[in-house]
Amino acid sequence: MPYVHRNARGEIESLHRAATLDASEYLPQASDEVQRFLGNEDNADAYARLDADVVRVLEDLLEVLLAKGLLRITDLPPAAQAKFFARREHRDRQAAPVTFAPSGFVGIIDDSTFASLGGPETPT
Repeated sequence: MPYVHRNARGEIESLHRAATLDASEYLPQASDEVQRFLGNEDNADAYARLDADVVRVLEDLLEVLLAKGLLRITDLPPAAQAKFFARREHRDRQAAPVTFAPSGFVGIIDDSTFASLGGPETPT
């Protein structure tokens, strides 16, 4: 096991214990394609996602400890401080709303002030 049956796009459509007319290609069960079809993730991908989640938890924990005064940022080694501040700055930039500098233009222009320039007259 497993012999695979593929659809027209080359994707695995079904797995079989024995070869059939439609499923003659054999793939090892541990192959990435078979594991994805079965809904199992690559262990490296799963660990990477879990590690990212744990990093976020540790980051939040540091924020709480710092806010409560239970930890001073200077208690951390300089390299850890630099990484913490770099990550905080990156996260703050991602969360900040996009703002535009004022252009100096007025939102609504009163066209009546231009009537003397020879344009269409405005009713009085």
